[in-house]
Amino acid sequence: MRLSERHVALLQPDTISEILPPPPEGMHAATRDDHLATMAELMAQEPKLPEIWIFAYGSLIWKPACDFVEIRTGLVRGWHRAFCLGWNNRHRGSDENPGLMLALDRGGACKGALYRLPPDRIEDNFVKLFEREMSWRPSPFPPRWVNARSGDRVIRALTFCIDRQSGRYVTGLSNEAIADVLAKAVGSRGSMAEYLFATVKHLEDMGIQDPHLWQLQELVARRIEAAYGLDR
Repeated sequence: MRLSERHVALLQPDTISEILPPPPEGMHAATRDDHLATMAELMAQEPKLPEIWIFAYGSLIWKPACDFVEIRTGLVRGWHRAFCLGWNNRHRGSDENPGLMLALDRGGACKGALYRLPPDRIEDNFVKLFEREMSWRPSPFPPRWVNARSGDRVIRALTFCIDRQSGRYVTGLSNEAIADVLAKAVGSRGSMAEYLFATVKHLEDMGIQDPHLWQLQELVARRIEAAYGLDR
């Protein structure tokens, strides 16, 4: 990897805050009751699942939002990992340099991590997961069930896919344009460069190389080096 902790360190905010800012106009903060209602809807769709699995493709890989008792790699077909969730001007971006987050978009395939939830703590872990991923409603990337191939198994898993009608869907950007965004955006929780670095590194540690992200980390590193006068 060309993108490294040295690059990331240059873009850290003065302080890191996990405090949730006010929701954007047209959205409201989700409550526990909201999350329990979402869980009930999802479980009604798959009432006979013997196990509950979560498919992680981005930050949930390196910062799981819930407890788990087993982890596997998995392949989901029909969806691909993309920087298509915009524009983030709070957690990892600002009004001047908003960020782009990962979501699953239609088409292609995606390799990621499968987490099996503790069977005796499903509700609490669903709420933890939704508090992290859907703190505001309506969600631009709502949860849905997908099939993930892991070895000789096909696992029904919950994941988060972009709603193309949400108003937060971003498409048509070149890798160069995406890299321009990721090399500059910084918010209260850190930088987009950190987000990209952690995702690519953990995928690599799992034996997964995403060609799209691999190219982006090279492009982002070059931009940071040029901005700060770094040697490679």
